[in-house]
Amino acid sequence: MNAPFHARGSALRDPFSAFVCDEATAELLRLVVAEMGWAPEKVNKGGLRNAVQSLSVSASPGILFVDMTESGDPLNDINSLAEVCEPGTVVIAAGQVNDVRLYRDLVASGIQDYLLKPFNPDQLRDAFAQAQMTLAGPRGGEQVVDRPHLSAAVIGVRGGVGASTLASSIAWLFGERSGRTTALLDLDVHFGTGALALDLEPGRGLTDAIENPSRIDGLFIERAMVKANDKLAVLSAEAPITQPLLSDGSAFHQLQEELRAAFECTVVDLPRAMLIQHPHLIHDLQAVLVVTEFTLAATRDTIRILAWLKSNAPQARVILVANRVPTVGVPEIARKDFESSIERAVDFVLPYDQKTAAQAAKVGKPLAEVGKTAKIGPMVNEIATRLIAVVDGKEAADQPSGKSLLGKLGDIKSLLPAKKQKQG
Repeated sequence: MNAPFHARGSALRDPFSAFVCDEATAELLRLVVAEMGWAPEKVNKGGLRNAVQSLSVSASPGILFVDMTESGDPLNDINSLAEVCEPGTVVIAAGQVNDVRLYRDLVASGIQDYLLKPFNPDQLRDAFAQAQMTLAGPRGGEQVVDRPHLSAAVIGVRGGVGASTLASSIAWLFGERSGRTTALLDLDVHFGTGALALDLEPGRGLTDAIENPSRIDGLFIERAMVKANDKLAVLSAEAPITQPLLSDGSAFHQLQEELRAAFECTVVDLPRAMLIQHPHLIHDLQAVLVVTEFTLAATRDTIRILAWLKSNAPQARVILVANRVPTVGVPEIARKDFESSIERAVDFVLPYDQKTAAQAAKVGKPLAEVGKTAKIGPMVNEIATRLIAVVDGKEAADQPSGKSLLGKLGDIKSLLPAKKQKQG
């Protein structure tokens, strides 16, 4: 339905069509439609159900008005409409149910606007004006076709290092600062925080994709993605922890392919366990942000993950970030010792800013946005800039390291305090 990022072929369609349930609504529509220069005879009777039947055998218009007054299951009927609507159609719905939860669910399903009946001509004119702006705006994607797509993954070497926080901030920065349409794909289907960090309802798109990979196409992506703003959309989930979701990985691969076609940037919040289960997810990425901390366990796992990436994703530019580093006191492992063990430098060291992190969580905004006046904000922005530079041809590849993984793991022992000898 609505295609905020990827409108296609709208010039070949009828500009408008409507399906309404009562004559009063039809008369009001014909009046305003005539003012807009559209054909009044495109106002049809039958409501949402008739719209689904008609559009299953005919092309979708640029703007579609549907009346849900006679619908017993609005969300299910809207999903049925999405199955027959072509990408790029802007849908305006009307009904008599005054429920903010229904409104949010409809918008999450791809509806542009929901008008509560009875509505007046000015409300209808405003809705049509917004719909026309939506149709006109997305074509900017045709102007940036020469910009290469950036696919980047964010991987935390340990739980709790803040990888998901950085993923949401970087995705937001790609859109806000770089002006690129961006998809945030959170592959932690049970405990993901991609939507939560941006104060969004995750929807069922990701779980539907895993359960039915054959449904994944451009139309599915358009309906499943939840918009955070004009440039950023999120595909996340909060699947019940009593519901195991088994996949051979084909759904994740198809999602990446469709996101690559529809957006200029893709940020994948990739749980480290997924590297073991689905190593193919990393094969087409241009950049990987590895998030670590200065602890003994993180040192070990950083070595292991860097070695894995070198073997399985040699094409990817790896950027290493030490996050949540204490600003006071001494970390468990000194930076110098950490870098000596992993045999490479840490690219960025982010201080632990508890106040900014708490505020970001409280207001449901990215850390980079809330902390833009603090020290943390500009540093995260610099990471996003470094990632964008990967596809702009300004980043050199990492220098290979000569020591084996076994040798590196052995070096960790030097970080441990020496054991006291037993007294004889």
